[in-house]
Amino acid sequence: MNRNRVLRNTAATMVAASAMVGSSAVSQAEGLVGPSTEGTATTVHRATWVTTAKPRVRRVAKTAKGRNKAIAYRLVSRRAWSQNQFRCLDSLWTRESDWNHRAYNRLSGAYGIPQALPGSKMRGSGGDWRYNPVTQIHWGLRYIKSRYGSPCGAWGHFQSSNWY
Repeated sequence: MNRNRVLRNTAATMVAASAMVGSSAVSQAEGLVGPSTEGTATTVHRATWVTTAKPRVRRVAKTAKGRNKAIAYRLVSRRAWSQNQFRCLDSLWTRESDWNHRAYNRLSGAYGIPQALPGSKMRGSGGDWRYNPVTQIHWGLRYIKSRYGSPCGAWGHFQSSNWY
């Protein structure tokens, strides 16, 4: 359950509880419910819950490039690769496709974020490889791991030979 929902539910519960307590106290004070209050002064207190805390807002990538990078960052982190490895991957795929999941090289036929050659190689990761950046990134990371060991290995090869 996310934190904002917990905060919202807690606030709603507190407001409902204070309304119930306040209404029963008012009813008792007016003599509608419970023991008689004749001759006693009863003060009804209705508290208002106020907070200055602001909910934590997650940054949402506004562009396809930013969204694709965020997906790749999560997947690289799951593999327990360092941030330095992600920097290498970022450099590599920025040069290859600029993180465009619909990038197509007319000369070679390479396709997608990792510029798979041919693009249909990515079919093994999912039938939606043409338009799903997650499928392309999964395939690209597996390819890099099997061929170069890490994104920095692939980036080093790219720098020396202009391909990976």
